Amino acid sequence: MRLSNASVVIRPRTSWEAMDLGVLMAQEHRWLLMGSWALVTLPIFALLTALLWKYPSMVMFLFWWLKPAFDRLPLYILSKTLFAETPSIGQAVRQWPRLLKGQLLVSLTWRRFSLSRSFAMPVSQLEGLDGKERQRRLGVLQQRNAGAGRWLTIIGMHLEIGLWLGCMALFYLFIPQQLELDWDWRRLALATGSEALWLEHLGNGFYALILVFWEPIYVACGFSLYLNRRTVLEAWDLELVFRRLRQRLSSAVPLALLVFVLICAPSSRPAMADEASATNQVSTQAASQSIKALLDKPPFKNPETVTRYRFGEEKPAAENKPRGNGKLPAWLQALLDNLNSNAFKHIAQGMEVLLWSLLAGGIALLVWRYRDWLHTFVTQRRPRQPKPGKPLPTQLFGLELGAETLPDDIASTAEQLWPTQPREALGLLYRGLLSRLLHDFNLPLKSADTEGQVLERIQKLEQPQLLAFSDELTRHWQNLAYGHRLPPVQAQQQLCSHWRALFNSGASQ
Repeated sequence: MRLSNASVVIRPRTSWEAMDLGVLMAQEHRWLLMGSWALVTLPIFALLTALLWKYPSMVMFLFWWLKPAFDRLPLYILSKTLFAETPSIGQAVRQWPRLLKGQLLVSLTWRRFSLSRSFAMPVSQLEGLDGKERQRRLGVLQQRNAGAGRWLTIIGMHLEIGLWLGCMALFYLFIPQQLELDWDWRRLALATGSEALWLEHLGNGFYALILVFWEPIYVACGFSLYLNRRTVLEAWDLELVFRRLRQRLSSAVPLALLVFVLICAPSSRPAMADEASATNQVSTQAASQSIKALLDKPPFKNPETVTRYRFGEEKPAAENKPRGNGKLPAWLQALLDNLNSNAFKHIAQGMEVLLWSLLAGGIALLVWRYRDWLHTFVTQRRPRQPKPGKPLPTQLFGLELGAETLPDDIASTAEQLWPTQPREALGLLYRGLLSRLLHDFNLPLKSADTEGQVLERIQKLEQPQLLAFSDELTRHWQNLAYGHRLPPVQAQQQLCSHWRALFNSGASQ
């Protein structure tokens, strides 16, 4: 290990600054770290998924449990890149099986639960210590930075969960709106069939991709904490300074030897040398005394006694004397003396009442401003009826909803239209449903509402049969409108029979 070849500045740092250095190291070699991690972990994840397809939770658990074995690869890469020995992706991947030989079992058993795992891992992998030697070494290293290593693991756990939830939400946002009704998350969460398996494996896949990005950063931060602790204990920064100093002095050695030879060379006139030496000594002493006397006088020496705090750029005390005797002004002293009087207490109580009133008024204003949102998402009451006098929409999705445009017996008319005009038959049932919702249930539909928003409003009516029929009819209507897929014959008969059961055949519109 040659410290002079280090790719980072070797100096003592705080814990958080050391972790920031780890992030920068991971960022500099991100493609090497992420690529090697993906080549090693994703095939293992795919193999676990194929073998345990019916047990997605076990796949997630095993993949998470094997993280200490995977972490050895980015630690090896970082230890090489630190001293300018950057390997390629192929070289790093080929080294991974060899890295698993030492202390793998203990790292996957009781050491798996250590919160300072990333901080202690270099001791086992890079220094090769085990048993009591490892414990003594960790006892010295963890006197400082151990708390930062634990916080790194805790923050990393929360970050993984947050990124996983974000990926799931982003995936849901990319689903087209016309297909959104088929994704009932509550139904999928409680399902036990193939749909639930696909959803869980999808979440597992997102977690595996998140680790490709995050886990090398986690290992790099722990490695930088380890390097910082060794820098402090072993004085790496001082060692580098002495090495640079030795290099500078080595270039000046020949010149020093030449000067030494010239000084020690024998003189041909010793008497004259002694006389000259005595004369030079007298003149040197006189010059030293003259120089000393000159330096003790201005402008070289200005003794000054300072009895107050002042900034370094201020003028001397003789040029910048404080005004007054340093006492407070009379009006300020009187104000401070009267702070405990009854008058100031009454003023303080009045200000307190005013501030509390402003806070209560602000809360009341917020509640009034967002009263519709609170009514929708907080209370469980039925939605408010539309205001009197507000005209009902006459069209939705390009469909006429007026009562005069609908036949008296909608179900029978739809049955007659199914063989020749299936689109008109399904459109008639959907128009009839929207008209019933507007006139019979007083549902506040708007011209800009989508099919999904209509179903949300129906759900608030708390009528399960109506909601189930509306969901089925809307799904078939969307399949026909957007995908040009007709409902099967059995579904056509069920829609008409369910219509009669809900709205009583023959009722007038």
